[in-house]
Amino acid sequence: MLDEEFDRHTRVFAVANQKGGVGKTTTSVNLSACFAELGMRTLIVDLDPQANATTAVGIDSHQVEASLYDVLLNDVLMDDIVEPTDFKNLYLAPASLDLAGAEIELVPALNRERRLREAINSVAHDYDIVIVDCPPSLGVLTINGLTAAQEVIVPIQTEYFALEGLGQLIRNIDLVKRNLNRDLNISKIILVMFDKRTKLSHQVADEVREHFGDKVCKQVVPRAVRLSEAPSHGQPIIAYDPQSIGSDAYRALAKEVLHGS
Repeated sequence: MLDEEFDRHTRVFAVANQKGGVGKTTTSVNLSACFAELGMRTLIVDLDPQANATTAVGIDSHQVEASLYDVLLNDVLMDDIVEPTDFKNLYLAPASLDLAGAEIELVPALNRERRLREAINSVAHDYDIVIVDCPPSLGVLTINGLTAAQEVIVPIQTEYFALEGLGQLIRNIDLVKRNLNRDLNISKIILVMFDKRTKLSHQVADEVREHFGDKVCKQVVPRAVRLSEAPSHGQPIIAYDPQSIGSDAYRALAKEVLHGS
């Protein structure tokens, strides 16, 4: 049975890749910050028990009174956990370590795949953009993220084995589309950690573009020290180093994701 319609005013993206260390949270946080900078009210939904997106916008996951865990399992309202960040137009639905147990606790739960969708729909009218940072797995939390979204953004690292596991992710997206969320589509594929000095980065980029065509963003995200440093300071790159190549890349990507070119 398919769920209710989305709020058409709001674009909901899931950032997903079951491989760890591929720049998924970096992409979630920095795209969100760039959307906010463009004047769009933006909500980051941190669905990863590691809570990296939460700390990357300066919020201590150990200090939050309630998190997505409480929304998914304790019937807490989404609106009651959303926190403003220090950045204009940017809001966060925080994660906590409790989410690690949610994978198991949700198994017997009624309507378990749609809980996040219902929670996001309850607040969607307040936002122009919602970005769900999915965990690096294909479990029930990621299925919740995919069921809640209209569009999937897939970051791919431009390194050896970049496409490994991607087929399984695409199959899972197709299963969710057929059974839970008819609106779901892969919107954009983003090449991250691109090192223009290496032949390998160019080869992987060419291979991904050959497989996925114009779904692959023209703008790539370079491998950059400042991008790696920003989360430890609790800031998106456009706040930590506004003039950096990382800031330039994510600003260009935000416009490309929004406008399709």
